Amino acid sequence: MITIKRTNSDDSHFRELVQQLDADLKIRDGDEHAFYAQFNKTATIKYALVAYDGDVPAGSGAIRELNPDTMEVKRMFVLPAYRGKGIASAMLQMLETWSVELGYKKCVLETGKNQPEAIALYKKSNYKIIPNYGQYQSMTNSVCFEKELAV
Repeated sequence: MITIKRTNSDDSHFRELVQQLDADLKIRDGDEHAFYAQFNKTATIKYALVAYDGDVPAGSGAIRELNPDTMEVKRMFVLPAYRGKGIASAMLQMLETWSVELGYKKCVLETGKNQPEAIALYKKSNYKIIPNYGQYQSMTNSVCFEKELAV
């Protein structure tokens, strides 16, 4: 059975999953990996999730404040053996719920064109493609999304 735990960046399972995510992104992003990596530091993430299959950490996700109305979804990852089981969708929904509980009105995120699984997840979850924001504005590999939250 899959369970999802709220935590933060001090959680050792969250940190282990992020290391595996970073290894995957290094391959997918190629020469652009160093650019993206600078925006994905996890030392001060207050709002993180770890999904478990029994006691095995299977996935992670996080949110951080972008501005007073908006949370940014970060560090979404599911181990390959657990993909296709709805874990990412469940974590994303839980991050949205957490954002609403904290008083935020929308979520935004950035993903890469080399992550078709992520793009499909966000489209399926009613995220809309928006112009690239912030540090991603000039990145042709980036795809940015936004979702208004039901508050």
